[in-house]
Amino acid sequence: MTLQQGLAFGLIGATIIAFILGRWRYDLIALGALALGMAMGLIPVKEAFAGFANDIVIIIASALILSAAVARSGVVDLLMAPLLSRLKDERTQAPVLAGATAVLSMATKNVGALALMMPSALQIARRTGVSPGRLLMPMAFASLVGGLAVLVGTSPNIIVSEVRQHTLGHPFRMFDFFPVGGILTVIAIVYLTFAYRLLPRHRKAAIDIDAALAASAYVTEVEVPDDWSFQTDTVGALKKAAEGAVSVVAILRGRKRIEAPHANLKIHSGDVLLLEGEQQELNQLIVAARLRLRDADRPVAMNEPTEEVRVVEAVIGSESDLIGQSARSVTLSHTHGVNLLGVSRSGHRMAGRLATIRLKAGDILVLQGAEQSLPGALQALGLLPLAEREVRLGGVRHTVLPVAILAVAMALVATGVIPVAAGFFSAAVLVVAVGALRMREAYAALEAPVLVLVAALIPVSDTVQKTGGADLISAWLSGAFHGLPPIATLTAMMAVAMAATPFLNNAATVLIAAPIGMGVAQKLGLSPDPFLMAVAVGAGCDFLTPVGHQCNTLVLGPGGYRFGDYARLGAPLSLLILLLAPWLIAWIWPFHP
Repeated sequence: MTLQQGLAFGLIGATIIAFILGRWRYDLIALGALALGMAMGLIPVKEAFAGFANDIVIIIASALILSAAVARSGVVDLLMAPLLSRLKDERTQAPVLAGATAVLSMATKNVGALALMMPSALQIARRTGVSPGRLLMPMAFASLVGGLAVLVGTSPNIIVSEVRQHTLGHPFRMFDFFPVGGILTVIAIVYLTFAYRLLPRHRKAAIDIDAALAASAYVTEVEVPDDWSFQTDTVGALKKAAEGAVSVVAILRGRKRIEAPHANLKIHSGDVLLLEGEQQELNQLIVAARLRLRDADRPVAMNEPTEEVRVVEAVIGSESDLIGQSARSVTLSHTHGVNLLGVSRSGHRMAGRLATIRLKAGDILVLQGAEQSLPGALQALGLLPLAEREVRLGGVRHTVLPVAILAVAMALVATGVIPVAAGFFSAAVLVVAVGALRMREAYAALEAPVLVLVAALIPVSDTVQKTGGADLISAWLSGAFHGLPPIATLTAMMAVAMAATPFLNNAATVLIAAPIGMGVAQKLGLSPDPFLMAVAVGAGCDFLTPVGHQCNTLVLGPGGYRFGDYARLGAPLSLLILLLAPWLIAWIWPFHP
């Protein structure tokens, strides 16, 4: 072993120890390793920041933006709506939600698919009295295995493909992962259909700030368009579409006011409806029924053409000039340039029109305005902005466009017409350009810690290969496994990746293990493809901890899980995949093609 190899191993070892200790953020550890590698002379300064321009980072970032655009479109809600109403208990909810999440993970990045499905799962759990903890972890695990089926479904697939491109001159194609990933997905869903019973039945979930704020019931005002058509044009049909989560407080028809309208009352074009419900349910109903928020139609004055319209929540402070006033009397729109979209007053039902409601201290307002003028308007009105979170009430949604853009991009990449990075980057730019996603939402969709982690670790992991360290490890492993069946070596590589990913993060695991796997294959005279696939599957299947993958972390609080709950459901699934996946990979990707 040379000095450079020893330093490279020392750098990787120190990074792994820092990851395992968990005292610092993953992205900070990766940046520290990058800086230390430069200081030690292992990483040339000119190459130190090449990871930030690497195709891996571009593909992951683009996939996150496309996932956010699909989520914003509401197409998932529309497709799932007929099915969700039929899920009456956890025996049907767990497999259906897990299966839907897995399928969605094949079209978008797995963490994006889970984020798309979680609101529906929480809504179903609340409506049927099922513990969210019985549903969310199966969905998280399903998103992980579903992501294995396509190139852009999970970071390990993307990184493994780039390693193959760098070493062999050609990457894996879009659906090269499908035969293995698709079969593993079916196996996992069958397991989760029954194994969800291993999870605690009654566990109180943690409530984050977004959930606490979203629980406020708002009153908002919508208008029925002239060309309106719905399932049946009655109040009862509208309430049924919202599954009883939204109430029709009153109908304003010309000068006539109909309080607490009967379910059989027909709704006419031009009617103004006062709706009451939580923000998410209101938004879903307004979009699904194609109703129009009245004040949202008022033009918002922009200081610059590049500004965006924002919707925020704010609470009326004790010194606010709005106390005792109405939106009409203080001319919110003309004087302050903001539109009032909704009002929430805890414990009281407000049956008046938004413009005439007498406001009180503590009322929560939903306001629409230009992003530059909103802060000044809030300050002038004595309003205290609530915690930053996405607020949506109605608005224009591009339902088909983001899905069509994503489908075209996947088709072009799959057929080799355009490279992966170029295809998904162009699609991400296009969904923002056509207005399917605002620029602010696109930036919010980017998981900066993950992107920084991957970009910083690319040159760090390269040090092992460039110093010859990867060849050294490959020679040792090939010697250790010499004479054994290739399937045993393949299983060992998958087990190493599966054991490391809870501590290193799946991206870091692949960056370190993939070159070693290729080296082992070459030393043994075997095809490298099955070993790359084994590393991707092992790194993508973290079912043991809440910290190894964002999907597991995402459900930790809402599901009310403890650390050991993951191994309770995940250990049998990990063993099942470790026993079956190597044979499946060897069948699809032979050792001697």
